[in-house]
Amino acid sequence: MEKPADLIKDAFEQKTWQEIHISDSWRVFKILSELVEGFEKLARIGPCVSIFGSARTHPNDKYYKLAEEIAFKLVQNGYGVITGGGPGIMEAANKGAKRGKGKSVGINIDLPFEQKPNQYIDSDKLITFDHFFVRKVMFMKYAQGFIVLPGGFGTFDELFEAMTLIQTRKIGKFPIILVGEKYWGGLIKWIKEMMLNEEHNISPADLDIFTVVNTADEAVDNIVRFYSRYLLSPNF
Repeated sequence: MEKPADLIKDAFEQKTWQEIHISDSWRVFKILSELVEGFEKLARIGPCVSIFGSARTHPNDKYYKLAEEIAFKLVQNGYGVITGGGPGIMEAANKGAKRGKGKSVGINIDLPFEQKPNQYIDSDKLITFDHFFVRKVMFMKYAQGFIVLPGGFGTFDELFEAMTLIQTRKIGKFPIILVGEKYWGGLIKWIKEMMLNEEHNISPADLDIFTVVNTADEAVDNIVRFYSRYLLSPNF
């Protein structure tokens, strides 16, 4: 029986290196088309806040209801809402924006077995991507702030990328609000005790990149206070 490495080698030998190179080159055009579509649609929307969280959160869950309330209050303060476009927390946020008659944007991702767009996204503000990294570019470029509710690996990926970009000054600082002290408390304790004090892998000032709150009013007030020093305008 051939080893997995040999099977891979045999598969590649069925193609010339030129064919493999051409395939990769054409993929660049697909990526560019996704970037262009995202830029063209989102550049016209105006100031928005991205709301992140688990796709698995049930409508009866307290965090689902909290996400809906946050989104509703955000649109009352002149912001649109951007989500990943799927179910759970994303659906709740789009639902709140819709209920508040504000802009409800969905940046969806095409996955094999899940992630259908939710029904509360404005019909002209739904974009579906094939590439996660292109989707994250849109979140970073067009969000005035991140409000992050309990979620899984995808939520943490988006959260830590934003914090890294702010820490390294690759993007300007904007509010990152973590909602749910009980959920985030253990992580923050570990960051302080291990990353900061034990291993010195971050600076004390890095803890100022994010804020932890428990209520919708606190989350929205943090966004509003941050931008009260400026004229409300998009990040782009």
